Amino acid sequence: MTTSTRDRIVTESLRLFADRGYAATSVAEIEAAAGLSPGAGGLYRHFRSKEEVLSSAIREHIERTRRQISDVLTQSTAFEERPLETRLRMTCHAGLAKMREEQDLIRVLFRDLDQFPNLVAEMREGIVNPLYDGIATWLAAQPEFEGFDEDWPAVASILGGAVVNYWLANEAMYEPPTRIDEKRFVESWARLGLGLVHLERTPAT
Repeated sequence: MTTSTRDRIVTESLRLFADRGYAATSVAEIEAAAGLSPGAGGLYRHFRSKEEVLSSAIREHIERTRRQISDVLTQSTAFEERPLETRLRMTCHAGLAKMREEQDLIRVLFRDLDQFPNLVAEMREGIVNPLYDGIATWLAAQPEFEGFDEDWPAVASILGGAVVNYWLANEAMYEPPTRIDEKRFVESWARLGLGLVHLERTPAT
């Protein structure tokens, strides 16, 4: 499938913003990376400005995330015959894969988006919160948790936050916390989730 010029501009600009920073990346460099003649104005035939390219990249990632969450929730009953611990491991792996998939966007977020608070808000409402909401919805839908009076959004914030922190530590410090490899992390994450089944519940005071 041929990638359109517009898509190449979006993909290459996000990669350059992640590697070099938004301010340090010129329009001519984006054009060259996208296979256009640098400095000839090819970018402006598709976008009004460099900021619009960044906005488009974020909105395309938001739309992709929405589709992915919808697909996962639609298929949430597909693996019910597998043990809960296996399903939890699969979910953790999926979370780490999503972080890797969004790594350029995450780097731009931490490096440059403080100058674009409107785009930060779009990422928060379009990607971050829906992902946590998706985890909460998935947990509540598992048959082993049926009838549980659990604060699933809060549980999702803990389990989801652990995945985010593990990936960010790898990215920022080039190795996981205390050198716990991914296999051990996923196994322990799943066991923590599995512990909800056996948790003794006491009335809130």
